[in-house]
Amino acid sequence: MDVLYAYVDGALGRMLLVGRGLDDGRTALASLSLPEQKGAVAVRDGWRLAPEAFAEIAGQLGEYFAGRRERFDVPFEESGTEFQRRVWKALEEIPFGTTVTYGDIARQVGSSGAAVRAVGTAIGRNPLLVVRPCHRVIGADGALRGYAAGLERKERLLGLEGALVG
Repeated sequence: MDVLYAYVDGALGRMLLVGRGLDDGRTALASLSLPEQKGAVAVRDGWRLAPEAFAEIAGQLGEYFAGRRERFDVPFEESGTEFQRRVWKALEEIPFGTTVTYGDIARQVGSSGAAVRAVGTAIGRNPLLVVRPCHRVIGADGALRGYAAGLERKERLLGLEGALVG
């Protein structure tokens, strides 16, 4: 199956969306990268520029940045290790406008306190920034910690959601 991609402009800059077409006509999102993001995906030879394939997710992103959407409803392409998928699933369950700690996520996925670093690593490898809300995870002391696209973008997303920490 073809790898499809498109660029979408948003409140955080030009986002690169990558995915594959599904039999039902929708596109399974494999990656959402932001400019200057650590580990961002780069377009490869053989990929097909297909903005129309990402119209649904582009619309939802526009609604989110305009404050009219709290949750995304798009298919995701399966990726990652079993542990990463458990962590990413926990991210998807964090309600809009709230934050949790890395320790909260570790407990939710059944890991001990010592596994907080592994949870942080799994969160850092989340390929779906914004739509899988890793920006809602903060340090135990309430401070903003790591975000692949930069802490200033994490702060903007939390501000958009009304979840800025004091």
